[in-house]
Amino acid sequence: MTRFQNGSRLLSYTFFRSKTTSPVSPTIALIQGNFQIQHSRHFSNLARATTKEEKEPWWKDSMERLRNIGISAHIDSGKTTLTERILYYTGRIHEIHEVRGRDGVGAKMDSMDLEREKGITIQSAATYCTWNGYQVNIIDTPGHVDFTIEVERALRVLDGAILVLCSVGGVQSQSITVDRQMRRYEVPRLAFINKLDRMGADPWKVLNQGGYLNFSHRKARSKLRHHSAAVQVPIGLEDDFQGLIDLVKMKAYYFHGSNGEKIVTEEIPVEMEALVTEKRRELIETVSEVDDKLADVFLADEPISTSDLEEAIRRATIAKKFVPVFMGSAFKNKGVQPLLDGVLSFLPCPPEVNNFALDQTKGEEKVVLSGTPDGPLVALAFKLEEGRFGQLTYLRIYEGVIRKGDFIVNVNTGKKIKVPRLVRMHSNEMEDIQEAHAGQIVAVFGVDCASGDTFTDGSVRYTMTSMNVPEPVMSLAIQPVSKDSGGQFSKALNRFQKEDPTFRVGLDPESAQTIISGMGELHLDIYVERIRREYKVDASVGKPRVNFRETITQRAEFDYLHKKQTGGQGQYGRVCGYIEPIPEGSMTKFEFDNMIVGQVIPSNFIPAIEKGFKEAANSGSLIGHPVENLRIALTDGAAHAVDSSELAFKLAAIYAFRQCYTAAKPVILEPVMLVELKVPTEFQGTVAGDINKRKGLIVGNDQDGDDSVITAHVPLNNMFGYSTALRSMTQGKGEFTMEYKEHSPVSQDVQMQLVNTYKASKAAE
Repeated sequence: MTRFQNGSRLLSYTFFRSKTTSPVSPTIALIQGNFQIQHSRHFSNLARATTKEEKEPWWKDSMERLRNIGISAHIDSGKTTLTERILYYTGRIHEIHEVRGRDGVGAKMDSMDLEREKGITIQSAATYCTWNGYQVNIIDTPGHVDFTIEVERALRVLDGAILVLCSVGGVQSQSITVDRQMRRYEVPRLAFINKLDRMGADPWKVLNQGGYLNFSHRKARSKLRHHSAAVQVPIGLEDDFQGLIDLVKMKAYYFHGSNGEKIVTEEIPVEMEALVTEKRRELIETVSEVDDKLADVFLADEPISTSDLEEAIRRATIAKKFVPVFMGSAFKNKGVQPLLDGVLSFLPCPPEVNNFALDQTKGEEKVVLSGTPDGPLVALAFKLEEGRFGQLTYLRIYEGVIRKGDFIVNVNTGKKIKVPRLVRMHSNEMEDIQEAHAGQIVAVFGVDCASGDTFTDGSVRYTMTSMNVPEPVMSLAIQPVSKDSGGQFSKALNRFQKEDPTFRVGLDPESAQTIISGMGELHLDIYVERIRREYKVDASVGKPRVNFRETITQRAEFDYLHKKQTGGQGQYGRVCGYIEPIPEGSMTKFEFDNMIVGQVIPSNFIPAIEKGFKEAANSGSLIGHPVENLRIALTDGAAHAVDSSELAFKLAAIYAFRQCYTAAKPVILEPVMLVELKVPTEFQGTVAGDINKRKGLIVGNDQDGDDSVITAHVPLNNMFGYSTALRSMTQGKGEFTMEYKEHSPVSQDVQMQLVNTYKASKAAE
């Protein structure tokens, strides 16, 4: 990696120097030199042109001193507290407030009233700070699984991340989810083991759990499957936690002052030298497994200098082959500054990260973006917020420069928009700026777009790759209590849909009620609460409903003639073919194949037939839920010269589907959740018995100190109100997290029960 970095630096230097080979008179050179001194090279194009001839590009230094990082973790691992400390030490805020707002203020990054009250982070607030001359953009992400779309959006635009782990709780289910997302978006990361001051803190246990220390003599239980090792050793633990030893620089750090702002550097305590030597060797061994340059020095038994080790860790981290593990206690103000140094030393700057765009003019061909301000503008709208002054759109600029007053083009809609105001965000406060270049995260006002839209300067038609948006798993019927507040109610729903792709709004075709769908009970509760808080609309909410699906299990033929003769033009359309299940693992959920040879059905009616089948598949005949994993093949048909129409063929398709659906042996699919429980061992039997009663399948049972960690797959329909049940079974000591796993077929008795309930409700109408 370094060879490449140095190589690229050498290349860019040679490239810019080679332009000056033509002889230049000393007078011109002197004028150019004076001109450079007198004018700012950032904003003057003329000056930029001259400096380009003379030196490296104007942006090189500012981009190398830029880091875009996210802080992600399991709920309650302390990441908002960590962000708060980072902002304090970097001078962005001048006093520290705790997350749960005991002082009535709440943490800076939790800017929504609801967040300060519940002590959880819901939206990813973006902020920036400077540390040792570097600019660091930080995105604080939610830790609750119901808000993973926020985490995914944040990771999509980051160059690096800090994964916060709790030294007591260890690697928990949400840590694994976040880690999986980081792998999907190829984000290099550091780990920070927090809360070393807590009772039962054991960083080495967490390290082993993380799949770290993969040596032949130490087969650790791997949860995150990382190559990683500690770059620090704590001095004392729990109440005795005093400071940290840096294994790279071989120095001990102590944190003094009322908020840990004074760092005292000392030699390593004598009694810890043996442990430190062993841990440093472990670190070197692990890094040399993934870095050839360090491996050569290590195998030759040569002494390894601080700079050699630091460079090797940086290369391996940026190549996503290694995760350096830092330690500390954000709450007790220990270990945050060395973590910030680690962000600068080991995480990449924007040009070191490969970003791809899809060229819409060449059938979505992948294009590597240069990541420099010299190219055409390419920016991604990764987050929307409704602010006091209209819609606020967060942009990550991947290439080029954006200036206030410029015209930019939304590639997804084709609209040309002027940038009225450009700001840099600090949680919910803002600072006006005139321009921003590649690698920076900024916000613009008054730009109408959806989350995930790409903006360019119009010279290219690139879009950034689409984000992975999970299907909602739960629905609620909702309506405003007062008829007068209907306008505000729909305004709220429209805004939330734009902000959050996993939040869907629909109408129940039978009851005409508004249905909201999302990623779980908490997700929907938060939105109902936000409608009340932010729009002053009281809403009544129905019983949560699970989003079942239907599918077919075998092939079935159809041959249907729709014929209707009334006065004037009649209706005539015949469709023949078959429906069959799509094989498992396919990316599409509905396929339509026109296999007709010739013109038995005129080609202008084919889209109407497809539309009819799609409409019919929206509501299966078992329980009225959408049918998926379905392939429809149209093999034959007939048309009438006068009576055939689009409507006739659409109706023929709908009736044909209903006719053959039962013969295809349909089954009901229900959402199955991956549930991870952590309960004291004495309650293990009761909890496992309850999981079986809920038709759950236990797939893992591990021991973690005095606790049992049970992993199970449980139907979501059987998980309503589970938190109350778990609390009563475990005297309030148990905890669980769940996330969507898949839709899978229900058992025969459950299917009968669901079908009968559906028929009874239809009959009652």
